[in-house]
Amino acid sequence: MDLQPIRYSESPTADRPLLASRHGLDAPLTITLDSSLFTEGTHYMPPGMGRPHNVMHAGLPLGRITITSLYGPWDSSATDGRAAFTGLLLADVAFAPGSAHAAAALLWHGVVEAVQAPGGLDPAAATAASTAQIHFV
Repeated sequence: MDLQPIRYSESPTADRPLLASRHGLDAPLTITLDSSLFTEGTHYMPPGMGRPHNVMHAGLPLGRITITSLYGPWDSSATDGRAAFTGLLLADVAFAPGSAHAAAALLWHGVVEAVQAPGGLDPAAATAASTAQIHFV
């Protein structure tokens, strides 16, 4: 019998078609997401074959919760502080099912193609009450 060990590794590649420029990529903010505010299927993909974690995709619009300083999905009608658009999720975030928080990076300034954001993004609504410095093209 001839046994030949095989080593296999997989590295995800960042796919961020929403970025129209590299401007702002050198200064993202480290933030903590309140994962209980995100909806499966809308904001993140659940675990699947070969993927043991939930995954939020880059480009999700985010807002900051005033009381906790955590971040959640931007919602212009929210009353907890998330009505102010603070930026976009810079990279995919994997988090364990049932986890209350997840570490992430916030793109708070740069150049973005709004139509490429997951679920689309209305630049006029986002910039009406915004703390971000993002130019939409």
